[in-house]
This record gives sequence, structure tokens and C-alpha cells, in this order.
Amino acid sequence: MELERPELTPSVCLAPVCRQFWKAGNYEEVLPSKATNQNGTSYLHVHPKFLHSNATSHKWVFGAIAELVDNSVDEIKNGATFVVLDKTTNPRDGTPALLIQDDGGGMDPQAMRGCLSFGFSDKKLESSIGKYGNGFKASSMRIGADAVVLSRSKNGRKITQSIGMLSYTFLMQTGHDRIVVPKVDYQFDSQNGTWMPIQEDKQFTSNLAVLLQWSPYCTLNKILEQCDKIGPHGTRIVIYNLWHDDEGGLELDFEADSKDILISAKKPTEKPTASKCHLANRLHYSLRTYLSILYLRIPGNICILLRGQPVDYHNIVEDLQFPEFIVYKPVEGQVVTSIGFLKDAAEANIHGFNIYHRNRLILPFWHVLTYRRNRGRGVVGVLEANFIEPTHNKQDFERTSAFQRLETRLKDMALEYWDYHCALIGYHQVKKSRFTRTPPEARQQRDLYKDVMVPKKRRTGYPPKVCLGASLNTTQEHPSPNSHSGSPLNTTQEHTGTPLKSSGNSDAPQQERVENRFVGVQGGLQNIADSTKEFDEDMKSVIAENQRLHTLLSELENTEKELDAKITRLTTELQDEKRSLNLLSREIKLEKGINIK
Repeated sequence: MELERPELTPSVCLAPVCRQFWKAGNYEEVLPSKATNQNGTSYLHVHPKFLHSNATSHKWVFGAIAELVDNSVDEIKNGATFVVLDKTTNPRDGTPALLIQDDGGGMDPQAMRGCLSFGFSDKKLESSIGKYGNGFKASSMRIGADAVVLSRSKNGRKITQSIGMLSYTFLMQTGHDRIVVPKVDYQFDSQNGTWMPIQEDKQFTSNLAVLLQWSPYCTLNKILEQCDKIGPHGTRIVIYNLWHDDEGGLELDFEADSKDILISAKKPTEKPTASKCHLANRLHYSLRTYLSILYLRIPGNICILLRGQPVDYHNIVEDLQFPEFIVYKPVEGQVVTSIGFLKDAAEANIHGFNIYHRNRLILPFWHVLTYRRNRGRGVVGVLEANFIEPTHNKQDFERTSAFQRLETRLKDMALEYWDYHCALIGYHQVKKSRFTRTPPEARQQRDLYKDVMVPKKRRTGYPPKVCLGASLNTTQEHPSPNSHSGSPLNTTQEHTGTPLKSSGNSDAPQQERVENRFVGVQGGLQNIADSTKEFDEDMKSVIAENQRLHTLLSELENTEKELDAKITRLTTELQDEKRSLNLLSREIKLEKGINIK
């Protein structure tokens, strides 16, 4: 969608674009979309209003920023080592702008054209986060009204750089009835050491004129200076004319924290509490907090730099007390869910599941249940669900039957965990620990016994009440005429209601039967006790092994952190050495009089 015949002055008198995002699409004069007929085929054009409509899929501005970070992270396969997010300034009017830059492989002219078009995506790897070919357009237009993309790419000996602009302001104020994107492309001439245009003169001149009039950079030298800041390869995005909130201020706050980017409307104004200060709430208005948990695992060796400071990776699983790891098996594969209580569960009213997809956070602290009487309070889970698909804005999942089954299972999981472990954080335990349940062997023996009551006037040593009866094969050796299999033994004389006598010849046979039953009861209880003791010993060994594995895992994680820190340090030193080498190379070329533009 390159611009061939630019209209530098408005053809229709339109009001300036509203600076509030959710009102920017409300205008009364709608230009009709005209169809172009080429070789008998009609081609419909996309009206500029679609840029705004498409961006409304992002209700949350941080979700839009995360999409652009995803694009940079996907460049790990092309050698990306850092992503920079920072405040910059629009040199035309001095207003703040958002800068996003990486040192990935960059985009050649064809890839740049696909980036600025709709529905084109070359991300085929399973590890790639994006795949719909709509992320950049929707995300950039959600953050601000206009964006300039500069990219350098090296393919063999061919080095190119492209500059494109996606501008809602330009399209609306010039009265265009379709989306047009000005773009200029250069190729490096190694013989002359200069950048040469590779488009036709007329097309290059018209597109460059629009860029110089509507982009933040009013001269060609200033545009090329921005390209030089990329380095040998990578991409630099500048989003300007940032949207305002309902109160008329910038939606993104760069002033409150020099090391962070905040959302003005979501910053807490009341006295901070444990819940409000927890990352589960801070991530809604602090970009640094959100980026710290955006990825389940640190993606490669890439470093995310926000306002000049690295973003520290945060693993939510490390915040859990008494964690358990539960396997959920959908139709394909299996998912391991880490679940436990937050370390500050008693003070912070936080709960929910953090669901990732292909290492990317989709639903943070998702509430699968509304607890009553504190049931479920503080229960937090973490899982990676690659068997369900996220929505286009990567802030939710498609509501398929697989997702609904997962939701039901997570709800049951949270309630079950609470019922068995709530006593660990000071609540009344609803159910006994699962480790004290009757083992299967004991349950089988229990089913062979029936209830029996022994007379109150009994001989010394008889218990007053026994909960388990003797085996059916050992009781009823001399059944009474009035008794039947499976019924409790009658402990009183029939019809008279008088107690069973404890002495006397007439009562001796019945007393003997009671004694025989009790011997069976003792044998059954002894067998159950032995099985339970055996089960408890097995569980103790399992728990000991689990503790040993946890200790080993902690040691490995600490080793991994040390190695990551060492890699980061060495990468930084390598970058510094490269920069020093480039400076020395430039100085040598300057001394030799070589043109290095």
C-alpha cells in the first residue's frame, strides 16, 4: 500500500483528530470508499477509519505495548539481544513519544511492506508469539495516532534500510478515502559508501515528501540520523501523537517515575495497602511490573531495557508457599500447574491463575472463582496452556470447549487446594490432609467388616464400642434364628428389653459368640494398623525425596541465575567493544577521507 499520488493538502475540510482514543473514531463526515477497476476486476479500499476500529481490540494500552515487545522477542532467532522501550521527543512540537527498538535482523523492503499491510505474517516457527499479521497495526494505533518505522537489514552482501509511516492524522486531515502508507527504501553502495534509493524517482520523491511533512523529522538528514541509531541491523519504532485519557492528559505517564512508564488513570490515589502494592495490582498501571512477568521463562539471552534500566525477570512460582504441582491432561499432551498460597496471602487479598501460552502471559491472576467466607483466598496458580488459542490481542483465550474444561478443572483445583491446606495460613481446615487418607489395602479390609455393639456389662478388657465387626466368615458360626447376614448383632433380649446377662450358663453360648467376634475385630484392626503404618512410611519417604528435589531445584535455579547474569554482563561488554570498534573504524575512515554516510 505505497503512496503514489500524495495529497499534501486536505481535499475535504475535516476537524482535527480527537486526542482521546475512545473518541477519535467519532466523526460525522464519513467519506465513501471508492472501488478501483483494474482489468475488469474491482478492488475495494480500506477506509482510514479502520485503523482506529482495528486498534479498539486493545482495551488496555499495555497490551498493545506488549505486542510490539513480542515482535522484538521473536527476533531472537535473528540474533536480537535487547529490546529498548523509552521516552523520546517529537522534534516538531516537543511532545513525548514512545520509542521501541531492537537489534534483530531488521526488515528488508518486502518485509517492511508486509509489516505495514494487513494480514501478512512470515512467522512460521512454533516458538513465534505472533502469527496473524495484525499486531503492529493494531498496537501502534492504540498507543498513538501516528508511527514511524525505520529498519535496517543485511542479507548476504546486500544491506538495505526502509522508512515507513502509518499515520492516522495524515490520512484523516488530508481527506483520504483509503489507507495509504508512504515508504522509502535504500540500499547501501559499498563502493561509494552511500545509501542509494532503490525506488523509481517519482515514487521515491512523492513518498519522501509526505514523510518530511507528516513525520517528526522534517529533513532527510534527520531521518537518516534516526537510521544510524539502529546500528548495522535492527528496527526502530517511534510512536508519536500519543493518545490522551478522559481527563485530557497523556494516557502514558513518563514523569511520575523516571525508571518506569505508568498509566495515569490507573495509578492508585488512596493510601497503599498490601493488596494494592502487590504485583497482581501494580501490573495494571506499571509497565515495568507487567514486563517482569510477561514471559514464563527468560526468552533466550535477550534483555528488556525500560527507561535505560533492565527489567528484572520475576517468576511468580517463587512467590508461592506450600506449592504443589498438579498434572492436567487435556485431549493432547499434559499441563503441569504450580499452585500454592502467596507468601503474603494473609495480608493481600489476591488469588487467581496466571495462564501463559508459548511462554507469553495471556491471563494474569485470572479469577476462576468468586470465593465466599475466604474460601480460596490467597490461592495462586501458574501454568502454560499451549493446547488452547489466544485471541488476537493476546489478552484472553478463545472460549472453546477445551478452554471451558480447563476453567472447570482450575476451579476445582483451587477449591481442593484450599480445603486441604487452608490451616497452613491460619484458617479452619475444611478437610484432612490427603496424606492421612486410608490406604487402598485398608479400605479393602474395611469392606469385609460390619458394625457390632458389645454389651455395656462386659468382662474386663472389652471396649464399650467397636466401629468394625469381624469377618463374615468368622461371625455367625451359630446364627440365632432371628438374625440374618449383614445385620448388627442384637445386644438385648428380644421382646423383654432387659440387658444381656454377664454370667450364667444360659448366656454362655451368646457371650462366646461375642468374644469370637471381638477377636475378629482385633485381627482386622491390627491388619489395618499395619497397612496404615506401611503407607505412612511410604509417604514419609516420598515427602523426603520431594524436599530433596526441591533443594536440588533451588540450587540449579541459583546456578542458572548466576550464569544468566554472567551472560548478560559478557553481552554488555561485547556490545561495548563493538561500539568501540565501530568508533575506531569511523576514525580510521575519516583519516583516510572515506565517505561513511
